[in-house]
Amino acid sequence: MVTAALPLEDELGDVLEKALRGAGLTARLLAERAGVDAARIRDAIDYRSDLTCDELRRVAAVLKLNEVGLCALGAGCYPRPAIAGLPFVLHALRMSHGIGVANAYLVAEAGATHGLLFDVGADFSVLRRAWPPVIEKISAIFLTHVETEHTGGLCDAVAAFNASQAFVPEGAAVPCTEPLSEGAKRAFGGLEVTAFSTPGHCEAHNCYLVRASASSGPALLVSGDLLFAGSVGGGYFCHRRLLAQLARLLEAVPPDTVVAPGHGPLTTIGNERQFNPFIV
Repeated sequence: MVTAALPLEDELGDVLEKALRGAGLTARLLAERAGVDAARIRDAIDYRSDLTCDELRRVAAVLKLNEVGLCALGAGCYPRPAIAGLPFVLHALRMSHGIGVANAYLVAEAGATHGLLFDVGADFSVLRRAWPPVIEKISAIFLTHVETEHTGGLCDAVAAFNASQAFVPEGAAVPCTEPLSEGAKRAFGGLEVTAFSTPGHCEAHNCYLVRASASSGPALLVSGDLLFAGSVGGGYFCHRRLLAQLARLLEAVPPDTVVAPGHGPLTTIGNERQFNPFIV
């Protein structure tokens, strides 16, 4: 499968806004330090960018961003990897929420009618419309973090699909769930899930690494709102900690790992190591 048909979660303006917030800079200060007209910086933040690659390189140097990825994003040609080789079935459930789209994911062994669900969307009726009919039961549900667009349908999903367990990051209080802390592992048939505690976007946030125990194929990282194709989540709890946790995770998993983010298209760890503006 190739992810190019799906839009990125963030445009250049979103990336600049997040980077400015993380650096504690204003558009005016960025313009002064980068030697770029302030009006052009403000236009870029407002999605009217015609910044040249040379200007984006100077902006990247000030904001400590990956200049190759930032220039690619500014040119509208951010690289998209081909997604192939997963040793299990992955269903990406894309659900409208406000003006955007939130993702949930189903993972199942080949030919199985039961699986694991990661996040649940804002409303069970929306989740149900996106549901693949081949999956009749859920062995467990894993929530990356507690925000409406990712958790709204939880208790209904537990009841409708006979889920025997539902997990949240340690420190999050959600009905119908139990906490899962850093390094915790859970096995379901031939699938193993490992939790990574990754605060930053919010205080209680987990990413989940899914492996097939009997296969050497690539793993799947359900990244929630930590990492997107071409961007990262907003560091509303702490931008610095978000980037620190991201750096740790990038070292912990191999480059062929497929990334399933809370918003936007699938990508790979290798692609984001090379091009993501926030990874330098």
